[in-house]
Amino acid sequence: MQAERMEKTMNPILIVDDEAAMRVALSATLRSEGYPVLTASSGEEALQICTKRSQTSPFSAILTDIKMPGLSGIDLFYQVRKKWLNIPVILTSAFGTVEGAVEAIKSGVFDYLVKPFSEDALITSIQKALSPVKKESRIKRSSEKQLVTEDPGMKKMLKMAEVVAASQATVLIQAESGTGKELLARFIHDKSPRAHRPFVAINCAAVPETLLESELFGYEKGAFTGASAKKAGRFELANMGTLLLDEVSEMQFSLQAKLLRVLQEREVDVLGSKTTLPINIRVIATTNRPLLDEVKAGRFREDLYYRLNVFPLKIPPLRDRPGDIVILAEHFIKLGSIKNGINRPSISAQALTDLKSMPWPGNVREFENIIERALLLSAGDLITQDHLLFPETDSEHTETTQSPITTVWEAERSLILDTLSKVSGNRTHAARILGISIRTLRNKLKEYQRLDPDCETSAANRL
Repeated sequence: MQAERMEKTMNPILIVDDEAAMRVALSATLRSEGYPVLTASSGEEALQICTKRSQTSPFSAILTDIKMPGLSGIDLFYQVRKKWLNIPVILTSAFGTVEGAVEAIKSGVFDYLVKPFSEDALITSIQKALSPVKKESRIKRSSEKQLVTEDPGMKKMLKMAEVVAASQATVLIQAESGTGKELLARFIHDKSPRAHRPFVAINCAAVPETLLESELFGYEKGAFTGASAKKAGRFELANMGTLLLDEVSEMQFSLQAKLLRVLQEREVDVLGSKTTLPINIRVIATTNRPLLDEVKAGRFREDLYYRLNVFPLKIPPLRDRPGDIVILAEHFIKLGSIKNGINRPSISAQALTDLKSMPWPGNVREFENIIERALLLSAGDLITQDHLLFPETDSEHTETTQSPITTVWEAERSLILDTLSKVSGNRTHAARILGISIRTLRNKLKEYQRLDPDCETSAANRL
């Protein structure tokens, strides 16, 4: 009965595909869910049907193949968009037409499904397209964390990421530190056909130069002094899955040539082995520097740059996404409340205004830290501007109330005393905010009094 009511009350879905078997299969799937359906065997026929129906919105949605004789699915989308802006269009195709789909998605295509796709994927896409909640904030899930945004630019970028995820193309993510480059890489992996395979990451900046080669390519027992057992490299561990080369711009120049060979030949020279290891992986690289500038400066190989830059994605910095401040604040307040086991507070309008005015050089990572500190300082009550500990504000306060900071010791002391003051002397609370144990905090306070009896530690000693 519900299916019958749906068919009577909604406009049909138009299926456009030049393959009759595909039209039959898609129609059967949608009709089994209660959706009314019409079909067309070409883009030209689809336009004729739309025109004949001569309604403000002749179809609830259009599901069209991209590659068809005559008018392609992308061309059909552009024609439909001119007359019926509110009809969601879903593109379907195999791997070979990713570039054209990306351009269409930039212009407003609702979704992109890669053949062969499951019935569940089709129904989910249709349900989203027909959802009456068009302005709902979208939360893109990736593993245990989330990419949260209401920013139009971020949404377009995420839609492009979904498109490239379906392909085998190498992806280069360029963005400032703290924007969520690894989250985006995991998002691409989760949306890809390799989602059930390994996701392996290596930070090229965190591993010493002398160890990075063996970490990447692995080694056989006896390959060098200390190699007491065979070790699989990250390429081998990621086989059939995705390998993330985080901060690839930090890789030493000599090792870049070996990485280039792996990407070209799709095989790894394991250290100490006389044979090569074939691999089948998707590579995603990230960098917080403009990689082309590194090429021009002679610090990064030009041929490797073009090998990695097959599909570039850029994450806009938080300062360019003011519309995300509120939703991010709510998101991190919720997570922080659960993490710290305290009541979930609201946040004042003035505090939000202050958050929106900040330049956020540390981007979302810095924002999350500020919110968690404010959450702890508020003790579950309303978060106000007094709970927001900005580095700029702290330094200004220090300059007006204390002598200029000239050493790390003085900077540490200033931070600890200022934090204690803000939590009204609650050592447990201060230690949680500072990320140290209560014992360490107690020892620090004793140290300040012992080494500098004249400094203003009397208030701290009374806590």
